Parts: sequence; C-alpha cells; structure tokens
Amino acid sequence: MKKLTYLFDLLSVLLFVAIGRHAHNHGLTWKGMFSTIWPVGVGLLAGWIYVRLAKRSAASIRSGFVVVLFTVVVGMILRVISGQGTAFTFIVVALVFLSLFLVGWRWIYFKLGLRIEP
Repeated sequence: MKKLTYLFDLLSVLLFVAIGRHAHNHGLTWKGMFSTIWPVGVGLLAGWIYVRLAKRSAASIRSGFVVVLFTVVVGMILRVISGQGTAFTFIVVALVFLSLFLVGWRWIYFKLGLRIEP
C-alpha cells in the first residue's frame, strides 16, 4: 500500500495542476507543467517526509490531512518566493481540491474496509 499511497497522492497533485493550467488556458507543455507543479510537489514531498518521521501510516486519513496542509502551505510559500501568484481564491481552491483528493481516496479505502499498513 505504501507505493500506492505515494502514487495516488502524486496523481492527485498532477491532476490539480493539469486542470488549473487547462482552466486558465496555459497549456499542458512539459515546461509549463513543471513550472507549476514544482512548488506544490516540494510541499507534497515535505508532507510525506513529516508523516514518515512521525512514524504514521502514510495511508491514514489523518496523514492525508497533514499531507494536504504541507502541500498547500509549502507550495504557496514557494510560489510567492518564485514570483508565481497566490490569490486567496487559489489557496481556497487548492485546499478544497487537494483535501477532496488526498484525503478522499484514503477515506474511500478506509470505508471499503481495506487494510492500511501500520
């Protein structure tokens, strides 16, 4: 399950970036995707590292919320530092979307009664 946890999280962040770029007519080029995803990706990585150091299950719902917070907070800070925008509505959309996806898949997994690694 560990590998799937990271894969589902990464795919969720990629989907968030792709939808955002498409909605704002920025295109889906490799360079464009990378420039948009790197701050959020670093935040995602920071969340994973924190969860791992805290010795928590990466697939737990609680860990999902931790990963969301790290992803959004670190991602927004890095966007500001790198000169990318962080409008209030963008932060809200990021929090809602990433909560639905990063916590949502964990919740579905739990509700199906599937085993989550310790």
